[in-house]
Amino acid sequence: MHGMNPKRPPETGDGQTLQVQEIFATLQGEGPFVGQPSVFVRLGGCNLACDFCDTEFESFTPHALGSLLVAVEAAAKEQDKRVRDLVVITGGEPLRQNIAPFCAALLDMGFRVQIETNGTLWRPLPEAVNIVCSPKAPYGPLRPDLLARADALKFIVTAAEGPYHAVPEVGQANAHVPVYVQPMDEGNAEKTRANTQYAQQLAQRMGYRLSLQTHKMLGIA
Repeated sequence: MHGMNPKRPPETGDGQTLQVQEIFATLQGEGPFVGQPSVFVRLGGCNLACDFCDTEFESFTPHALGSLLVAVEAAAKEQDKRVRDLVVITGGEPLRQNIAPFCAALLDMGFRVQIETNGTLWRPLPEAVNIVCSPKAPYGPLRPDLLARADALKFIVTAAEGPYHAVPEVGQANAHVPVYVQPMDEGNAEKTRANTQYAQQLAQRMGYRLSLQTHKMLGIA
């Protein structure tokens, strides 16, 4: 979206209908679950407008919870056999909407659930949900309710000086949350290559974990 999307505020509602951009089967390309066969549920809208964001999440449509669960189950299967047990809820910003009933239903169906959030919003979620938080600049301390539940923090980094050059302290030290660094894809091969080299060096120097967008390397969604 490259910062051109409208900033959408949190939604109210009982979670029985969600604004959904797309549902698709893939491999998780980054972060703690990299390489795992997954069903991605991309929800619509975001409360931020990051100028490097290249994800389409504004042509969303409403989906009733029941039909959404059916679609996830279908995407999880190959030849009538479930081969994907990880559901990744992303966006946009998934915590804009009441996803707790969706998460609870997925867990009841035997799925593992991971969400990816920018860390600015919070809603109570089932304890079994794995939360990967990718804070965005300008940084500040993460809200305590989210930090207490975060399973990993993933920071986008750039080789060039600027707001994404260093990994800020947002509360991870005292919370003992694993930290991943991921090179920013700037849509420019030379810059992205420099960012990747820098992220690798930063991980080795600081003890962070390196996250690469392997789905882009593989040419898959």
